[in-house]
Amino acid sequence: MKTALFSLTLAGTLLGTLACGHKEAGPEVKVLPKVAVSLVAQGSPDGGAWVAATLQSTRTAMIATRMAAQVRRVLVQEGQRVAAGALVLSLGDEDLQGQLKAAETGLATIQAHHRRIQALQALKASTIAELEQVQAQVAQAQAGVDALKANIAYTQIRAPFSGVVQSRKVNEGDFVGPGMPLLELVGDGEQELVATLSDQEAKGLKTGAKVKFESEGVQGEAQISGLAPGGDPYSHKGTLRAKVLKPKGLRQGSFARILVSGVAVEGLSVPRSALVQRGELTGVFIAKEGRAELRWLSLGEGSGSYLPVRSGLKSDEKIIDQPGVLQDGQPIELSSGVNHGK
Repeated sequence: MKTALFSLTLAGTLLGTLACGHKEAGPEVKVLPKVAVSLVAQGSPDGGAWVAATLQSTRTAMIATRMAAQVRRVLVQEGQRVAAGALVLSLGDEDLQGQLKAAETGLATIQAHHRRIQALQALKASTIAELEQVQAQVAQAQAGVDALKANIAYTQIRAPFSGVVQSRKVNEGDFVGPGMPLLELVGDGEQELVATLSDQEAKGLKTGAKVKFESEGVQGEAQISGLAPGGDPYSHKGTLRAKVLKPKGLRQGSFARILVSGVAVEGLSVPRSALVQRGELTGVFIAKEGRAELRWLSLGEGSGSYLPVRSGLKSDEKIIDQPGVLQDGQPIELSSGVNHGK
């Protein structure tokens, strides 16, 4: 009986505790993060197609040597500005100097013999044939001296034009051979954009036409100076060259993009800033019913700030720009500064 009574008492105590216990705390209210949301653009928002390009100088040179010699001195460093004709590198010329002395000695000897033949010719003591022969020997010896002097001059490498040393290929003490590159020099002054275009992208363009471009956040204008048809056997694309009109003095080798306004980009496209990468998958976050929904996409090729969408999106869906560390299913709140695209 005591055991049964204790069990009933314990059960009653538990029921009373459950009935009269403290009320559980409600779920904590989280502050919704604000994210920028934009509609999927119908084609490029700029009204055309952007193609990738590289900004470079119209004057570039890979300075090489025609001599086999050891590098004696390198007088410039990468990034250094040099004037036209400035000495930038010197090669060892000891062998050539020795050959030059021997050649000059031979020239002096044959010149002395020439003078003696001339004196004898004045006295009618030599023939015309002897004089002509010694004259030919003098000319041959002089040519040998001149050739050696020219080769010695080639050991003193000078800048063909004013510019900036882009790269240095050798160090002091290196042995170099004919045709081996030593320095890369990028000239001052005019700059140009170089891009590859498909036939569709090049359609409507012509030499002399002006195009807009962007590079490192700077907008500018360029004039097409060359347009070659697609001849690449793999990409079937051609080359476009456009002289930069403004602004001047942009950084060489910078990535740029040219707006080809005559090309219509069909279908949907998304900004690169909205893309999310997870391994080999690429997607975007969709703003749907107050939450972020991760959507994997199939994208086409593109070179501008927008990429074409093959599948995975509808034209009336909103994508979240610059999602950062946003998670799938995370609550969101649309910011007041919404970019609706086109």
